[in-house]
Amino acid sequence: MMSTLRRWLTLGCAALALQAHAKAPDCPPPPSPSAEAVAQARGQARDRGFLWRIRKDGRTSWLYGTLHVGRLAWVFPGPKVSEALQGSQVAAFELDFSDEAVVQRLLDGLATAARDPAAPRLPDDLAVRLRRQMEAACVPADWQQSLPPEMLGVTLSMMVGRHDGLETSYAIDPALARLARSAGKELVSLETPELQIDVLRSKSAAELRENMDKMLGDLERDRVRPLLRRVADAWAQGRAAELSGYRSWCECARTPQERESLKALLDDRNGPMAQRIDALHTSGKTVFAAVGSLHMFGPTGLPALMAARGYEVVPVELYR
Repeated sequence: MMSTLRRWLTLGCAALALQAHAKAPDCPPPPSPSAEAVAQARGQARDRGFLWRIRKDGRTSWLYGTLHVGRLAWVFPGPKVSEALQGSQVAAFELDFSDEAVVQRLLDGLATAARDPAAPRLPDDLAVRLRRQMEAACVPADWQQSLPPEMLGVTLSMMVGRHDGLETSYAIDPALARLARSAGKELVSLETPELQIDVLRSKSAAELRENMDKMLGDLERDRVRPLLRRVADAWAQGRAAELSGYRSWCECARTPQERESLKALLDDRNGPMAQRIDALHTSGKTVFAAVGSLHMFGPTGLPALMAARGYEVVPVELYR
């Protein structure tokens, strides 16, 4: 189970650029909070997630573990996270979704990938199952022409959270990016849209069938929604030990192929992101780097990689 989990958690950032619109009575409507609700959420903001202070060469930067879906109450950072963001010169994200050019590159790249004649073709039986899931989620049918099937699978997997109040439009990364941009910070993307699309795409017909069969099977058996709730709750409550041990309960690292896929989706991306953060810090700037929380844990997580580069790395207690 849960090829979907690893793809949602590691590549969900790409799906933040995609918004679905409800078209049926049984679909949750798109969020439309009142001014009063927004003001209340802002006034009651508290720290959530995971924060590390990293220090080297007399300068302090920060690592912050995010979530690619959220609730309205979560999009306003609490005092410690706000202080770290406001005190940094550069705000760095996997992708900066407050930059319209980055979003357009991602959408253009996805459309190109969907039309690629050399890409493996989704088998007819899986295409039928995919359309059923799109209809259930009120996703427009023409998305099949503008998105590769893997991206549709990831997007559908994130959208099931809407039934539990978890929305991509309340994702933490773009909310922080908007705050950073309004504060006049320099914003940086640690990755490129092209890289995220390349990691997402299946390299063969057999890989496409396996990936999509697992994604769709998890959606059809309602395995994604409870897992998404568990991950979101662990993030919101700061349960670091639970997320750091997710390989023991996600059922996504059982076979050699699953472990290799997980390595490509997490470990292989962490090294280049750590190098980019280090380069920004070494150039004399202080950095607030906000990246999906699963990139933060274990010996190949960003805190460990920064420590290996000579940084003093200290976790910040957010839940006292």
